[in-house]
Amino acid sequence: MIKSKLYITVLSAALASTISYAEPTITGKITHEAAKFTGDGNLIGNHSGGGVIPANSETFKSETSARIYIDGEFENSENGATYHVELQGFKDGAAINNYDDNESNTQRDPLREAYIDTSYDDILIRAGKQQVVWGTADGIKLLDAINPTDYSELVQNQMEDSRIPVWMINAETDLESGGNIQFVVSEQSENKIPGLNSSGDVGHPFIMKGVDSITGKRNGFLNITPELASVANTFHGAAANGGFATSASTGSNTLATFSGFTVDAFSKNYWYPTASKIIGLGQSQTVGGTTHNGTAVTATTPGTTLLYNYASMTNGSTNQETNLVNKDSSGNVIYNGLNPTSTFEYMTAATFATFNTLANATSEYVKDSKAQDGANIGWRYKNTTDDGLNYSFNLMRKADANPYIEMDWYSAGGTKLTTELWQAKEAFQHGGSGPAIYSGSTTYGTQVNREDVDHTLTTYQAAQPSSYTAYNGGNTNATTVHLTDGINYYGKVDPLNPDGTYANFVRSGTTFTAPVLRMTEKSNDVTVIGGSFDTSIDTEALGPVVIRGEATYTKDEMTPVINRGLLAIGDLTGGLQMEKADMLRYVVGLDITALTNMMISTQFIQMRNLDYVDTPCTGTTGYASYDCSKYTGDMATMHLTNGLNKAKKNKEFYSLYLSKPFGESGQHRWNNIFMLEEGGGKWNRLDVEYTIDDNTVATAEYNKYFGNENTQFGQFKNSSNVQLGVKYSF
Repeated sequence: MIKSKLYITVLSAALASTISYAEPTITGKITHEAAKFTGDGNLIGNHSGGGVIPANSETFKSETSARIYIDGEFENSENGATYHVELQGFKDGAAINNYDDNESNTQRDPLREAYIDTSYDDILIRAGKQQVVWGTADGIKLLDAINPTDYSELVQNQMEDSRIPVWMINAETDLESGGNIQFVVSEQSENKIPGLNSSGDVGHPFIMKGVDSITGKRNGFLNITPELASVANTFHGAAANGGFATSASTGSNTLATFSGFTVDAFSKNYWYPTASKIIGLGQSQTVGGTTHNGTAVTATTPGTTLLYNYASMTNGSTNQETNLVNKDSSGNVIYNGLNPTSTFEYMTAATFATFNTLANATSEYVKDSKAQDGANIGWRYKNTTDDGLNYSFNLMRKADANPYIEMDWYSAGGTKLTTELWQAKEAFQHGGSGPAIYSGSTTYGTQVNREDVDHTLTTYQAAQPSSYTAYNGGNTNATTVHLTDGINYYGKVDPLNPDGTYANFVRSGTTFTAPVLRMTEKSNDVTVIGGSFDTSIDTEALGPVVIRGEATYTKDEMTPVINRGLLAIGDLTGGLQMEKADMLRYVVGLDITALTNMMISTQFIQMRNLDYVDTPCTGTTGYASYDCSKYTGDMATMHLTNGLNKAKKNKEFYSLYLSKPFGESGQHRWNNIFMLEEGGGKWNRLDVEYTIDDNTVATAEYNKYFGNENTQFGQFKNSSNVQLGVKYSF
């Protein structure tokens, strides 16, 4: 494999048998940092067992690290070759599992760096595990994209600490014309993003809402899917036992036939629950004097309440471990397809026949083992003009360090399934007097493509009978989701033959074989073209002013595209897809010096999605309106609780950085960075370094996140923290 060959090349250079080693120089640094939250409140993603893990004043970080630096030279090297090794021991007694100890390919890697510096003719070569820094922007990485980043503490750590060193060969040479060319071949490795794994990292203080939507215990598709499927199975059990009456004297026996009956129709009706059945009344029916098979109907329950109760019963807790249905502070069930905050609100147009498909479905999170198995290639040319303008051109072909998630349905045996959408042109009332969509036993509507789904449903209401009829209404144009492997269909009952022999139905003996929603973590190959400049201008009022900037154009970056219309019908894999988009990012900054020695730096940052998607749509179930729009989602903040937040086409940030030494000889320093995000998100970090003696430095840091809770920074308001530490060098 390419990565293995790269290791061999680098290690062969480092371990050449003809080289002998001089006595090395060994230095080191021991650091201890402790951190506490500055307020209370629930952290993102910290739901477990129906409860929540709040932020509080307790220590969430008690981190001790020891770094050993070994530097030396090779005695018999013709080119004066030297070597550098950085080892790290790490322990955090307050961190959650998987973040409390050394871990490779993170900022806690026990082998931080290990490289050899040598030369060949006029080419300088650094081979081994290392960092290469191309960008200089404050608080954001654009050109600085050779090494991946560890976001375990978001962007609080210094970049030299959060940057993850990787194995590479780094060569550069100066040209006779005065320019410099650098060429890098490095291993592929991804960013470390809390929560982006099968466990969800419950208890971690820096899980983004976008990540929580994937693996979160309460709001993540990974965990919602099996709970949603359990609710569907509960409804299947009720239908199989005749709980949905289809005429005054006939009970149901399956959900497969209810292809015109939607979640919204269920929520808008009133229901007469018994010990073993759910018996429904139409919207215009009343309770008084109504009977069902000789049983008097004395009380009914609103569909929204029954939906909440069934979801709670399936979850095993009235708190609902997963976010299926919500209640407000007064205890009323919330159900709004235009402004959803829970799963069933997003599925307002899903039919009960779709529940037949999803019943008992499971989910899994897998990582593509070959996603980061190649080599990244980078090239940079830099030079200076006669009038002092420094500039560079940069080119990278690499695996994107930000992984993406691909969602597909699979069989339990690993066969990828195809999603089929079938639209009922008439409302269906199986066993009743309404029009049926069946023709014999082989057709159940009209198959449509995802882009052709009709979101204008109308309500069908049968004539009111003199005696009780439980299910006397439905929706025309309702769409049902079916899954097939090309031969068989997956569902509790064969949708082609709901009352027959299950000839086209996947069963193992008498055991139902459920579909599996597989989330696969992948990386996409991208091309990054960029450049930078900086120059200094002398001014009378401000003295020297440094103007700088850098920009990148990234081709084929994966971005989330939300299709609320497909989510509304229960098409989970169609509702959230990753699509390629070209992105332009740039930063322009000004640096000045004021008050003798205080550096002031301000920046304007913009991120432009050149393939932005925004197609508004409003659908109707016949009972109420719902959002069927298609749009680019905000990777960092989209979440069930905020309507799967739409991204900005052009996202802007503003930053102000101040840095000033203090003390008699300027031996101490304070720094402050403030970042304002379009949409109202804000982050401010103030840090101080106080030199105690030549070997010891005390540190203090305060991070405050505030503003709109559905922005990149504002979402972490409950993760605001204060840190104290000490560094000892030897």
